[in-house]
Amino acid sequence: MTTKIHYGTNELELEFGVLTFGNALSSYRIGEEMTQKEFAKLLGISAQSLCDIEKERRIPSANRAAMIASKLGEPNEFWIQLALQDSLRKANLNYTVSVA
Repeated sequence: MTTKIHYGTNELELEFGVLTFGNALSSYRIGEEMTQKEFAKLLGISAQSLCDIEKERRIPSANRAAMIASKLGEPNEFWIQLALQDSLRKANLNYTVSVA
């Protein structure tokens, strides 16, 4: 008998911490087995900018998040939501962003 475990965002955050734009982008890059230099070139940004985003020293604007999502072929809403949520978290504003 096998047991299926269902993970949603809440369960993942409990186990791995808060999902941020930086750690989602880093995970995506690692999953693609790309270096920061290769990935930055794909995204059309500098390797330093990518490093700053992955290390959460910089939070991309909604426009930049949408551009990154487009280059990855990913839904804009997901990446924009992460960027906006990070901005609110950095400002110590306890709100939840939903992008539709």
